[in-house]
Amino acid sequence: MDEMTNLASHGPAGEAATAHSRTGVPDGGAIPRKGRGLPAWTSKRWALSFAEVVVSLTAALGYTLLCTHISVNPLNRIGQVSGLAKLQQYVAVLGIPLLALLLYTAYRGTLRRHQLVKRMVCAALAGLATGVVAGGVVVALRGTPWALGGQEGDPSVLIAMGNSFLHGEGMSGIYPPGFPALMALWAEVRHGGARGMGMALQDMQIFFTAVAGPMAYAAWRLLLRPFWALLIAVPSAVLFLDPIRPYSHVTMIVLLPLLGYWLREMRRAPERPRGRMLLGGALLGLAFGVLFLWYSGWYVWAAPGVGLLLLFLFPWRGGAAKIKATAAYVGVTVLTAGVIGAPLLYQMVRLGSENPDRYAFLAAYADPAYVLGWVSDRSGELTYQTWPVAGEMAGQSGFALLLLFGVGLGMGLGLRSIMVRTAAATLAGAWLARFWFASHMAHDKAVQLYPRTTWIIMYCLMILAVLGLMATVDRGSGWLRRTLRPAGGEAAARVLPRRVVVQLSAGMVCVLALFATMGASWSVNRYMPDKDSTSMGVDAWRAHTIKKLDGKCPRFAPVKDCADIHVKDWKPNADNGYLWCGGIPSVNWGTVCGRRAPQSELDRDAQNAKNEKK
Repeated sequence: MDEMTNLASHGPAGEAATAHSRTGVPDGGAIPRKGRGLPAWTSKRWALSFAEVVVSLTAALGYTLLCTHISVNPLNRIGQVSGLAKLQQYVAVLGIPLLALLLYTAYRGTLRRHQLVKRMVCAALAGLATGVVAGGVVVALRGTPWALGGQEGDPSVLIAMGNSFLHGEGMSGIYPPGFPALMALWAEVRHGGARGMGMALQDMQIFFTAVAGPMAYAAWRLLLRPFWALLIAVPSAVLFLDPIRPYSHVTMIVLLPLLGYWLREMRRAPERPRGRMLLGGALLGLAFGVLFLWYSGWYVWAAPGVGLLLLFLFPWRGGAAKIKATAAYVGVTVLTAGVIGAPLLYQMVRLGSENPDRYAFLAAYADPAYVLGWVSDRSGELTYQTWPVAGEMAGQSGFALLLLFGVGLGMGLGLRSIMVRTAAATLAGAWLARFWFASHMAHDKAVQLYPRTTWIIMYCLMILAVLGLMATVDRGSGWLRRTLRPAGGEAAARVLPRRVVVQLSAGMVCVLALFATMGASWSVNRYMPDKDSTSMGVDAWRAHTIKKLDGKCPRFAPVKDCADIHVKDWKPNADNGYLWCGGIPSVNWGTVCGRRAPQSELDRDAQNAKNEKK
């Protein structure tokens, strides 16, 4: 099944055989310059790649802008359901014609025309997937200028950090400065300064949620052909995306394919002209440095495994010339990334030991070996006794078993792929780091963010499973060609007609599009306004309870007396040296966290009990 195989559009020998050698017309590879009925620009790889980026971003941002015309009251459930339905109506009106065109060219068009359409349709679907999530945030915040979270929780901290930048106080401890600094700049340019910082945060929440899909797809297109890139980018973006802090998970999704691409290019470095090789390393170093300033946490979990893999892949016995070229490539990348990330690196060295993470919540109470699901600190009625739900096979669900089977395929059939090795090494390093910090939690009274390894471990498992499926299709198609080819037939003779494979691939894109819109609706629904402080919808609800700049309440405010706008700079919290037992009633702190709840928590629970009686 040549149309659905091939790890890379132009992979090196020993990693992935190029489809060009088998078919002459790969999706992501070189296309003959002369093509009947196609414009000249379609023969240029850079033009096609640029067109994919433009199409994906246009689909994401255009759809998000379209959702500003959805007119519902997001504070009642009927309004929310109508809004969710309108999101689906819009994406269907835009997406169905694209899928129809894809299917039409699969049955009627030339192969080259179909490949062009397929590239653009996959790019558009990547944009629409996260455009639906961003559009849902637009609906949830209709009538209020403020961001998800209002002036409480993590959004409050981000606003305070932005104010600190605006007032010239510089970086906020060891927190990555990229997002708060950009938010401060946007508030100054667009919203009149510090009082509009929450409005700037709303703009950035919506924008970076929308572009998460295009960014993920573009990163994976460095390594994979359109269908396979979409098969990883869309599920990961929809599953991991958190509109409250969209910069965090986008960094993780983009970082892993960039690391795989960098390691692949490192192995090619001795074959490149010296100037081109150094420029490529510097550009990737620039990308790594910017991502580090954007959100640095994923580097902590990826570094152990990728660092060890780097030592394994380095050509120690390749001769002096090869060693020098590879070392130069690695050196220029690390140096560039280090220079860009130097401000944050300095803060981490200077203040790292002074900033332990002592915040525990449901994910820190549950079985640490469970890595196929995530709950936030707003987990509703769930407890560590009821979550995660035990599956049928030693506690593992059917989904877990299927995913692990796919991972086995990836490790068994695709280990020559540099991306399989990168994902496996990252998985192993993050797995060990997770249990190191979790095993020291009771003694050190520090969580150290170890539950966040759930995301990167699950992401690596998803990557390995998709690459395993891809390797299976590749190996299976080769076996079919060898087994079913007529005796004396040519080596290049096809067993399955190319048109059949193209049609099957188009059908799989349609199914993936359906999953994307269903999954995006699931993601959006979680953030619809809800007064319950244990639900994720409370962040949108809080945004409707703050006065606008003119002193009036937002249009759909659920309270009579809205809160005033708070303008404060960021200040580090004092370290009290004990775990904070989040989401646990004060009377149960002893059995969960091993200590008595502080008086403030006892008073709060007592007041809540009185309110419930009233």
